[in-house]
Amino acid sequence: MGSTFLVSTNPCYGSNNGKLLHPKSLVTRTSAEVNRAYYGSSRLAFLPLLKEVIPHTDLHVHKIVERQSLAEEHPFRRRKFDPLFLKEAYEGCRKICAEFAGTYYLGTLLMTEERKKAIWAIYAWGSRTDELVDGPKAAYMSPNALDCWEERLQDIFDGRPYDKLDAALTDTVSKFSLDIKPFKDMIEGMRMDSRKFRYTNFQELYLYCYYVAGTVGLMSVPVMGIAPESSVSSQRVYDAAFYLGIANQLTNILRDVKEDALMGRIYLPQDELEQFGLCDEAIFAEKVTENWRDFMKEQIARARFYYKLAEEGVSHLDKDSRWPVWSALLLYQRILDAIEKNDYDNLTKRAKVGKIEKLVMLSQAYKKAQAAPM
Repeated sequence: MGSTFLVSTNPCYGSNNGKLLHPKSLVTRTSAEVNRAYYGSSRLAFLPLLKEVIPHTDLHVHKIVERQSLAEEHPFRRRKFDPLFLKEAYEGCRKICAEFAGTYYLGTLLMTEERKKAIWAIYAWGSRTDELVDGPKAAYMSPNALDCWEERLQDIFDGRPYDKLDAALTDTVSKFSLDIKPFKDMIEGMRMDSRKFRYTNFQELYLYCYYVAGTVGLMSVPVMGIAPESSVSSQRVYDAAFYLGIANQLTNILRDVKEDALMGRIYLPQDELEQFGLCDEAIFAEKVTENWRDFMKEQIARARFYYKLAEEGVSHLDKDSRWPVWSALLLYQRILDAIEKNDYDNLTKRAKVGKIEKLVMLSQAYKKAQAAPM
C-alpha cells in the first residue's frame, strides 16, 4: 500500500562470475515436464512442495467445509428484497466484475443465471474490500476502516445490507448458504497487505495467497455445486478449489511483479530470490538476466503445480459449472505461457492472452467439461 519504494539495502549475492549457484530444484521447468512428473511415476518428487506450506487444518478449512455442507442441508432464512431492487444490485456487481476482471468475467458468462449473479456479488465485495487498501482513496481511510468493514460484513450475513451491492451479497449468502469465515479471512489478507511488504519465504506467501484468493475458492464451491454422482469427499473438492485460488494468485503475482513493486510490495519469496543471486534492486533495475529467467521458471512451475492439484476437483463439480471453471482455469494458465513467450520479461512487459487464444481455450475447456466424475 505504501507510496514509497521499500528496496532492500542488502546487496545481491549467490552468483559466481555471473554463474548461478543454487541446489537442484524440486520443481520441473516446463509445462510438459510438470504434467509428466505429476501424473507419472515421479509424482512423489512433488511432495516437498506440499510440505513447505501451511497445513489446511491450521487454516480450519475443514470447519468451513463442515459448516457450509451443514448449511446446505438446513438453508438460511432468506431476506426478501424487491425483485427490481435485486436486479439493479446484481447489475452493479456485474459491471464491477466486467470492468476489473476481464478473464474472470468471461468465465462467469458461461454459468447459469443464478450462479453467475452470485459470483458477481462475491467478486464485487472482494473488489471493494481491496479498494480499502489499494484504491485511490486508501490513503484517506481511517486506521480502523477494515474493522468497520468487518462489522459491515457481519450485518450483510445477518440480513442488514448497507447498500445495493451489499444486498446482492446478502441474497447470495442466504441462497447458497455461504460461511462467513472465508470472507473474514479475506479482510485479514487486506490487513496483511497494509502492513507487510516483503515475504521471507513461500510459507509466508502461501498464507497471504490463502487469505486473498484461496478464500474465493472456498466461497465458490457452494455456488458451483458438487456433482451428485461424485465419488470423492466434499473436502477433496474444496481442497481443489482452494488450490485453484492459490494458483491464480501466484499467477497474478508473476504477471504484476513490476506494478506491485511500484506500490512498495514484492510478493516473491526473499529467500528464493537470494538463492538465485537476486534481490529487490534486480526488479527495480528492470533487467531480465539469466538468473531472473531461471528464477521465473521455478515460480511458474510452482504455479502450474497448484493448477494440476486444482484440476483434480473440477470434474467433480456440478455438470453446469464445469465448463466455466475449466475455462477460467485454462485461461489463467495461459498468462504463465505468455510470460514464457515474453522470454520471462515481466519487468517491462505485461503478459496478455489474446482474444483468439481465449476462444481456442473456451473450446478446449468445453471438451474437458464433458468428462464425468471419476
